[in-house]
Amino acid sequence: MTVVKINTNTDRTFERMNMAIDNMSLLESFVAPRATVAERLQAGKAVRAQVPRSSHASFVKAANRPDPVAILEAQNVDRVQKLVPVRFARMLASPFAFLRGSAAVMAADLSTTPVTGMAVGACGDMHVSNFGVFASAERNLIFAINDFDEVHPGPWEWDLKRLAASAAVAVRFMGGDRVAAEGAARSIVRSYRKRMRRYAEMGYLEIWYDRIDERAVLDTLSPRARRGAERLMDKARTKSHVAVLEKLTEEVGGEHRIIEEVPLIVRETETAAGTPTNVALDNMLQDYIQSLPIDRRVLLSRYRIVDSARKVVGVGSVGTGCWVILLQGIDSDDPLFLQVKQAQTSVIAPYVDQQLRFENQGRRVVVGQRLAQGSPDIFLGWGQVDGKDFYVRQLADMKGSLKFSESDTSNLDGFVEYCGLCGWALALAHAKSGNPAMIAGYCGNSDTLDEAIGKFAMAYSKQTDEDYDALDKARRTGRIKVAAPEMVK
Repeated sequence: MTVVKINTNTDRTFERMNMAIDNMSLLESFVAPRATVAERLQAGKAVRAQVPRSSHASFVKAANRPDPVAILEAQNVDRVQKLVPVRFARMLASPFAFLRGSAAVMAADLSTTPVTGMAVGACGDMHVSNFGVFASAERNLIFAINDFDEVHPGPWEWDLKRLAASAAVAVRFMGGDRVAAEGAARSIVRSYRKRMRRYAEMGYLEIWYDRIDERAVLDTLSPRARRGAERLMDKARTKSHVAVLEKLTEEVGGEHRIIEEVPLIVRETETAAGTPTNVALDNMLQDYIQSLPIDRRVLLSRYRIVDSARKVVGVGSVGTGCWVILLQGIDSDDPLFLQVKQAQTSVIAPYVDQQLRFENQGRRVVVGQRLAQGSPDIFLGWGQVDGKDFYVRQLADMKGSLKFSESDTSNLDGFVEYCGLCGWALALAHAKSGNPAMIAGYCGNSDTLDEAIGKFAMAYSKQTDEDYDALDKARRTGRIKVAAPEMVK
């Protein structure tokens, strides 16, 4: 197994994240010398001598590459076993769905590719479906990364390559040809590179407060794409807790109850460990509340729990623990939905030499999201259930994301513009958590990196097809069980 060395000599972001654990001197970190922007740009540029930008073009499958199906099977050991067939069914919907659910497979592959050693808060599961709009605490719509389950210190290249590869796979899913697929991948890299150069010159607070808000999104898009974005944002504004109440619940005995939809939404009496569900969730919430700032604790204390149910979400997350909790405020028209989601060790953690030593993997997710996103959920926190780590967030709060349809070539142009927004959002997240000037210095002003990672994306798109076929073969031979289509949404 390849373990990547992360160089933190020029950026101590992640050292500061662990100060309390390492007993490091905060004063020492403040008085450490700071290189100028020009010096950091030059330092990044100098790395090209050891790691040429063109080296990112290749993807060569390792001779001892692990069986991708075996990697997925290993992940299933600690999952709800009756839901594993649902996970495989969702992954077999298309090669794009497979890529979404196989972050662990790609993490192993990326660990063998060239890296510069510059650390960021790597998302770890970067793909074009992991972006969307959501409401900031000020109730403004923000476009950003919306999934941080695998966040961990890691090379910026891994996020960028996975995102570019996902764009290429998505274009083929939508019916586009190889030229369109590579063009979408290059659009991501180009946007990332140009935005990172801008962030290189910005002050630290300016970067911290920067947002891709509604106006910024619309100003970036062509008239046709802008109309689609406006529709998506208008729809997101309707996704309040009241709207979710109408969709997910029914009134029973004068109180709202979550509607069961077996096996995807199930009201269970006990957890996998045999603990009564109400006891387990109560214990978790007591733990979770302590992770919140005092003002949020006061706000949350005004609600009471009405109902809870286990809910299957996503593709790669299927089978991990996930509950929806319905809380009520002053009356039934004042609901709050919280999602309690299991957090496991990041898929990229085994491949980097710098580990985040958090006592709770849910806290890793929360810290990573707060660091990279800038406008996180006001109820974002963490806790434990039966010794397993979880994080908590609102289930619905003006959230929206782009959906891709199979063989939908009419929307390819708009998709390429969307890819540019994804590259921008990734650059902002990396600028908040890493060293934007060094990364910008390495990326440069030419299209050398765009071309290289565009080629990588096409090579990995082919690998994704092969891995998808391997999983489908496992289905045909009976190695894995796959849920029937009517059991999967």
